Amino acid sequence: MRLTRAGDDLRSAAARILTEAFSHIPVWSTITEARAEVDECFSADRVAFGVTLDGDLAGWVGAIKHSEPLWELHPIAVRPDAHRRGVGRLLVETLEDEAERQGAVTIYLGTDDEFGGTNLFGTDVYPTPLEHLTQLRVVTAHPYQFFERLGFSIVGVIPDANGPGKHDILMAKRVGRRSK
Repeated sequence: MRLTRAGDDLRSAAARILTEAFSHIPVWSTITEARAEVDECFSADRVAFGVTLDGDLAGWVGAIKHSEPLWELHPIAVRPDAHRRGVGRLLVETLEDEAERQGAVTIYLGTDDEFGGTNLFGTDVYPTPLEHLTQLRVVTAHPYQFFERLGFSIVGVIPDANGPGKHDILMAKRVGRRSK
């Protein structure tokens, strides 16, 4: 496994991985849509890293620097055949190190449930979304479990962020020396 700073030579592979990793939801369903997202992630005001396995890009992560203390992890994508091999963990830990180096205090992210991964999917969480969030359970695999293992905490929910009953579960983590 080799860490690499994502550059122009990896953009096509990154777009393919994005469509594969999110094939279960219609976010980046075409290479053209995925390439536009990749190009945006590789812009000057963003940060992106990739991991290669046997010379091929296995996954990548991007971040939006909203301000010095606050970064948003968006997106992270790992080839399905590279899951459970430490690629995602390495990407997130590298991003955390870079965020700390550049003065960030917190990284946050959204883990959309557009596919029924949690018991909140399809439910109306109003008027008490936080109460519903305390009852959050996995129905099938959901990305929030991965981020919890990496030390992220659930900090909120945006009801209906992706349509009725399709909520965005918000997570955050303090990074670096300030987290100790």
